[in-house]
Amino acid sequence: MEFIYDVVIVGGGPGGLCAGLYSARANLKTVLLEKLIPGGEIVNTAWVEDYPGFELIGGPELAKKMEDHARKFGLEIRTENVTEIYSEGNEKVVKTEENTYRAKAVIIATGGTPTKLGIPGELEYAGKGVSYCALCDGAFFKGEVIAVIGGGDSAVEEGTFLTKFGSKVYLIHRRDSFRAQKIIQQRAFANDKIEVIWNTAAEEIMGNGNKVSGVKLKNVQTGETKTLPVGAVFIFIGFVPNSNLFREPVNKDKLGYILTNDRMETNLPGIYAIGDVRAQLCKQVTNAVGDGTTAAVAAGKYIENLKDELTAAKV
Repeated sequence: MEFIYDVVIVGGGPGGLCAGLYSARANLKTVLLEKLIPGGEIVNTAWVEDYPGFELIGGPELAKKMEDHARKFGLEIRTENVTEIYSEGNEKVVKTEENTYRAKAVIIATGGTPTKLGIPGELEYAGKGVSYCALCDGAFFKGEVIAVIGGGDSAVEEGTFLTKFGSKVYLIHRRDSFRAQKIIQQRAFANDKIEVIWNTAAEEIMGNGNKVSGVKLKNVQTGETKTLPVGAVFIFIGFVPNSNLFREPVNKDKLGYILTNDRMETNLPGIYAIGDVRAQLCKQVTNAVGDGTTAAVAAGKYIENLKDELTAAKV
């Protein structure tokens, strides 16, 4: 089947839902395509306490409120997996496994995926002490002993950030040196709350069913194992942006994040990128909804300009 819209939004996280709200509210025929359920990563987040207006709200509840609000203004949401995006003249084509969508503008809100360790307990305790975002969840673990797993910039930098909350932070790395920039390492080594455990891999995350209580570690050189009692495990071993849907070359940085200007425009006319898939300083719900607002407004203006050009061409 083939469908015609003014705007197609790919991805149903907070950014995509906010873009859909603004686009539909501007009387643009808008559809949002999401392969799972609306809400993105916050659906897997037990509690959110850093979104304005909600001192503490469950992630799934906040996602549902955002979805309902967007639908109120006429946003259509379909559960479909997008496989390709490309341009045909002034039209943008979005293909899914089931259908083809044509639109004047497309907003990419596909986010990304934190790299998982793939060890027992990781999925079971996600949102119960296992986290992939220090800025999101660090404040939940005030006074706790925290384990941070990884050795790159993110792991060492976020480990240092977590000392604002934790009583102690263990940096656990499977090698004998960090890959992080030297200046970031120096800050960590100078912090009295940080202890580094070298040549060690996490084998299992343990808990009491409700929250994390420890992590089983193995020294990769000696094979010795031990259990480290901790209240939280933060994992920073990589993040992969979902930015590979384009037939045409879209500009990205060296990590694969899509480059945009301040209007969320990519180098492809009529195609916008927002949220975690876009190159920016931090990955937060508030960033994503701000991006979504900007992209929806910019897309509306782009569509108006297209109409003006077509009208002028007919005269």
